[in-house]
Amino acid sequence: MTPSLFLDANATTPCCPAARAAALRLMEQCFGNPSSSHSEGLRARHELERARRAARQAIGAGTGRCIFTSGATEAIHTAVFSALLSLRQRREAGQAIAPLLLVGATEHKAVLQAVSHWNEALGLNLEVRLLPVDAQGRHELARLREWLPQTALLCTMAANNETGVISDIAGIEALLRAAQSPALWLVDSVQALGKLALNLDATRIDYASFSGHKLYAPKGVGLLYVREGSPYHPLMVGGGQESEQRSGTENLPGIAGFGAVFEALNEGRLFASADRLEGYRRDLVAALNEAFPGLEFNAPLDLCLPTTLNFALPGASSKQLMNLLDASGVQVSAGSACSAGKAAGSHVLDAMARPDWASRGAIRLSFGPMDEPEFIAQCCAALRRAGEVWARLSEDCKTAEAGAALLSPTEDSAEDCIDLGWQDLAQHLRQQPETLLIDVREAYEQQAGLLPCALSELPQLHLPLSRFAQALTSRPELMQRPVLLLCRSGKRSREAALHLLALGHGAVWQLAGGLALCPRPQPA
Repeated sequence: MTPSLFLDANATTPCCPAARAAALRLMEQCFGNPSSSHSEGLRARHELERARRAARQAIGAGTGRCIFTSGATEAIHTAVFSALLSLRQRREAGQAIAPLLLVGATEHKAVLQAVSHWNEALGLNLEVRLLPVDAQGRHELARLREWLPQTALLCTMAANNETGVISDIAGIEALLRAAQSPALWLVDSVQALGKLALNLDATRIDYASFSGHKLYAPKGVGLLYVREGSPYHPLMVGGGQESEQRSGTENLPGIAGFGAVFEALNEGRLFASADRLEGYRRDLVAALNEAFPGLEFNAPLDLCLPTTLNFALPGASSKQLMNLLDASGVQVSAGSACSAGKAAGSHVLDAMARPDWASRGAIRLSFGPMDEPEFIAQCCAALRRAGEVWARLSEDCKTAEAGAALLSPTEDSAEDCIDLGWQDLAQHLRQQPETLLIDVREAYEQQAGLLPCALSELPQLHLPLSRFAQALTSRPELMQRPVLLLCRSGKRSREAALHLLALGHGAVWQLAGGLALCPRPQPA
């Protein structure tokens, strides 16, 4: 099986050893409730505050609130709710408020939707306006200067999650100070943590959101910073945890894991230097240019985080490239992981006025600041191998996409199509020794990726799904023997299995979850 090379760190990262050890220690040895007054609770409270102190040091927040949340989305909603509720209270008290809620055009959807939701839910009905960006992906400061007198809330991000473009936070702050603007300012800092220097005490930022799993901490934990004196209203009330700032029993293992990451940042452990990250990017850029001649990067590299590359290849869709790279063992995404399953182009690239083909065909490649040189070298080699397959079979890729929906729809019934799990594979093959394996991956996927050894000894036939129906008409013998179908995800093999069943085949199975769920060897 092709080794897995994860280059989607902007979507998530694995837990680093320090975070994993801290979370396990809290689950096993310090499982008390931080709100309890007995000794076990006091030990838990100590661990909670230890993580908070580390967080404050890492983000430069000696003052203000640092509240642990379930993730960045909750932190964003809490900040927006706090800001907009304070505006409503001022209006109810007869005070004038500015009419504009200004959101960067390339913000994460969580920010735009939170602003729209709370604007409506709180009955403010202010105008939500997008702050445009230039072709480089940076906010248009001239437009911001023009709109600031009307702005009650400004939302920008420190670094973009899709392109890696670093915002001119200093320039935005200079405008706010020069205009003596009372606008509240939320900065999504998720992608900045561990990659950009943060000193929030020294800034005009009112709210900043962070997410643990984007930087080697467990999923389900985040952080909200609120500048001292900025409006704050709890989004969640109940037991009064987090000093009555965020009710609900704290996710102490997750917080401890996040705290371990903050401590590593503070002590300069674990994370690669900026020069090393720049070197990684140079190597990956060289490999991509060699593998896919003619590709275009969607943002200027000198304005981006070194850990993020966003590119598109003329004549190739993001689906084709993702499938090819995944078959080659390289995991990437099409823009944001939150919208990767949608067919529309990237709102970020659309805002940058990138061509439609570049927006719809965009691929985001991102690595983490803990990755090692050997890993990057393996990724570069895999990218070059994928490029060799693409050079041979790019026309096949286009044909496959054009014919991807050739099979007639059939009713999807659990009684009709038998899903076979990997855990049942060996027993099934003993019971059905005449099973024929039909690989319905397209040719470029099949050539880019090897089959796991559990399947490699089976009699095999390669019938791409785009040509499946036509091929069956010339292979009537396939209806006479047990058939096991597979693909990368299990989706296309299921479609092929349903087609065979509709034709009257009585012994057909499909490998549930496809090659994506293939059991991986345990580390030594």
